[in-house]
Amino acid sequence: MEVLPGVAEACARLREGGFALVVVTNQPDVARGRVSRNTVEAINDFLRRQLPIDDIRVCYHDDADGCACRKPKPGMLLAAARDLGIDLGRSFLVGDRWRDIEAGRRAGCRTVFIDYGYDEPRPADFDFATDSLVGAAEWICAPSKPQRFDGRSDCSPG
Repeated sequence: MEVLPGVAEACARLREGGFALVVVTNQPDVARGRVSRNTVEAINDFLRRQLPIDDIRVCYHDDADGCACRKPKPGMLLAAARDLGIDLGRSFLVGDRWRDIEAGRRAGCRTVFIDYGYDEPRPADFDFATDSLVGAAEWICAPSKPQRFDGRSDCSPG
C-alpha cells in the first residue's frame, strides 16, 4: 500500500486552510466476501498514520442492502457533518467515481471530480474536474472560492 505522490502535501494544504478531512468510502467487497473487514480497517489505519485525516466513514454494504450510507446516498456525509459539526453547504466532496459526486450533490456540497480515466460512466454534474488530489486542493484553495465554514477566504494559514 502506498499513498499517491502529492496526496500528503495536498491534504496538508487543505488542513492548513482550515478544512476537516473526512474519507467516505464504499467497501462492498466486504459484503460480497472478497475482502475481510479487518483488511479494510488495516488499510484505513495505514491512511490515518500517513495523512492528517480527521475521520474515515465506511459503508460495508452492497447495493442490494438498501442502506442509507452507501454512496450515492449521502448518509455517511450527513452523519460525519452531524458528528463533527461540519457545514456541508460550505464543504467540498472530492471523488473519483460518479457515486462520490452524486453523494456530494445530495448532501449539498460543491464537488470535485478526479478523473483517472476509469472505464465507467463519468459523473453528470460536478463543479470542477482534475486529474489529481493536488489539482483539487489547488482549486479548492483558490482565493476566488466562497468563504468556508471557518470564515477565512483562502487556504493560507491564518
